[in-house]
Amino acid sequence: MAAPAGRCLWRVVAQRRGWIFPGLDQRLAAAPALVSAALPARPYAAAAKTAKKGSKKTKQEETKKKQVTKRWPLMSKPVDDVYLTWYYERPSYDVEEAVGMLKKFQELDFTHPKQYVYINVFLDMALQKKKKVEPFASTVLLPYRFTDETNKVLVFTENEEEAEIARENGAAVVGGVELIKWILEDEIQVDFYVAVPAIMPKLIPLRSKLRRKYPSTKKNSLGHDIPKMLQLFREGLEYMVEDERVIKTRIARLDMPTEQIVANLKTVIHDICTFKPSTYGPLVQKLVIRSSTSEGLLLNLDGLLPQVEQVEEEEEKNAEDDDEEKPVQESVST
Repeated sequence: MAAPAGRCLWRVVAQRRGWIFPGLDQRLAAAPALVSAALPARPYAAAAKTAKKGSKKTKQEETKKKQVTKRWPLMSKPVDDVYLTWYYERPSYDVEEAVGMLKKFQELDFTHPKQYVYINVFLDMALQKKKKVEPFASTVLLPYRFTDETNKVLVFTENEEEAEIARENGAAVVGGVELIKWILEDEIQVDFYVAVPAIMPKLIPLRSKLRRKYPSTKKNSLGHDIPKMLQLFREGLEYMVEDERVIKTRIARLDMPTEQIVANLKTVIHDICTFKPSTYGPLVQKLVIRSSTSEGLLLNLDGLLPQVEQVEEEEEKNAEDDDEEKPVQESVST
């Protein structure tokens, strides 16, 4: 019992040590200063050097910190059904196989069968000498429509016969120069604008207002075939480049036959590839397909991109063969 009693006594003394030993607190606080004063000075001790900004040691330390840990090359195909996805290359599928998988996902998940099918197209916009393809927008008429929605199209013409043809083919607004003021004041708002060549010199005030939707032959919105232009822009699919290299658009409905979904996809891809010459390499780098509720599936590009380069090579070979046959024919004739 002596030890617990001693500990209790010490706690009381520790709490009231200033009352029992007057001046003890001041002496304890001054003890470190007295000890340091008692120690001899060390004139030979080197002062700590602060590292200068931009010194070699600090740069080496920074480079070591920035070095990313090396990763082993990804393996091709997993053996088991359960595996870590980041250890393997992302699998790619043929377009027919991928569409079939999307249809199975819908059945297994009990989601809506008439959901939309989307594609994400990743582009290589680079050209020679640090140039690149400028972000573009286009409208394409798909072989199989997947929605009943139609766009509002305005037709610029001052010819009464052309105006009547435009109205018969579903134009939302038809008119001439009198429409310019209403468009500038945002009293008329439509999805697309088409025009005949005769009225174009009078539409110059609208160039900055309409920008990409200003009628032009490159966009197929300027010409004499009014019914064809109206069909394209009323029923066509509009897409554009986002974030300088990505196109995200819907192409079909999941309940459509696989052949129709594939046909719509190929039509969009072929239209995209027209914006970069084949001599600079393929424009499409990666293609992902998905539905509204499914994961994205990477597509195999074989058979989807237009085979322009192969056709050019075959023509060159045929031309070389013709050049070789000509001397033979001349020698035979002589």
